[in-house]
This record gives sequence, C-alpha cells and structure tokens, in this order.
Amino acid sequence: MLERKIEAAQNELRQVAAEYGADNISVAWTGGKDSTVTLHMWKNILAEMGVECVTALNIDTGCKFPEVLHHRDTLTQDWGIDLTIVRPEVDMSQYPIAQDKITCCADLKIEPLSRGVKQQDIEVLLTGIRKDEHPDRDRPLREQRDRPACLMMHPVLNFTEMDIWAYTMQFNLPYCPLYDSGYRSLGCVPCTKPCDGGEERSGRDGDKEAKMDMLRSLGYF
Repeated sequence: MLERKIEAAQNELRQVAAEYGADNISVAWTGGKDSTVTLHMWKNILAEMGVECVTALNIDTGCKFPEVLHHRDTLTQDWGIDLTIVRPEVDMSQYPIAQDKITCCADLKIEPLSRGVKQQDIEVLLTGIRKDEHPDRDRPLREQRDRPACLMMHPVLNFTEMDIWAYTMQFNLPYCPLYDSGYRSLGCVPCTKPCDGGEERSGRDGDKEAKMDMLRSLGYF
C-alpha cells in the first residue's frame, strides 16, 4: 500500500516538473517529518532529471523550537539544499505572541509565506500536508491559490502518519529529536506540546486548530 502511494506521489511530481520546470518549483519545508518526506521525494525526482540543486522555502516565525532549527540547518548542509528563510516583519521583542491566534499566525506565518513565494517567483509550492491530520486539510492534490499566489501541490496528501514514519525508516531519513520526546506535530513553541494519546495534532493549540478553515482562507497550509 505504501509503495503504491510513493509511486503515485512520484508520478505526480514528475508531471508537475514537466509542466512547470524544476526552476519554478520549491518545497515548503518546515523541518517537520511530513515536509522532509516531500523534500526527499522531490530531491530524488530532480536527481532523475540530472538536477542537483533543490530549492526550499522555510518560514522562521521567531518562536520555533531550537531543535527544529538545528535539524533544519544540519539537513540543509548535509543535503545541499538551496534554502530561503523568510521571517516576519514585526518587532518580535514587542509582539504579543499567541495572544490572538489568528492574528499571530497571519503575521508570523502567512504574511512571510506569501512574501517569500512572491520574492522567489515560485510557481509551484510543494507542501507536506496530509488530509488525515485535520478535517480542513482534505483538499485536492493540486490547488491554485491567490494567497500565496502559486499552485500548491501536496505529494503526501494521502499518506497517513504511519506511512510517513514507514517512509522515514525505509529511507533512513534524519528527523527532529522532539518526535522521540512525545511530540507528534511540530509548530511554534507557545502552541505546541507533547501528545498524551489522542489525535496526531492534539498537542497543537486547540483554539487555533478549531479555526483551521479560517486560517486556510487567509493562506495558511
């Protein structure tokens, strides 16, 4: 079953590469397990095409876990990723982090994402979202968005959490050590905690999770 999902994702990536060209495609890489699988898949497809440079876009909100940033920076060097890091255009020393979840995500995640896509002239953004994570993430494999202004393509949309870990183990992918400490989904520090059973994103802030559809309408993954 997993092999069929991998094959389907690879074929979709080959098709989008043929349609848009590798230079116009980037990976929205968070440093988390799902987008790392997407990054690895895309890296392999580019290798088939004889392309060595893999471009990725990362949103550094200013309140990410140090372990995530270290993993991101280490893997960027080890895999030779051409990584663009975009940051919020707010004064983080004065910003009311996580007080209003919608405003906070809009300022720290959504605006930098849109700005990064525009600055890098990205036509296709490959994400690591999966539809079994959250009801509001059940969407088409490809979706043209106005914000961010690009085609968003979700290669692992039909993967389960177990599929992601099976892929990670099969290809011996490095991953953030926070997953070994009870975290199952990694966001910003104020809105993320280890899971104590329950759903995969039960460690995420419940207020924000309840407003996922609104966040998505603003340009959130």
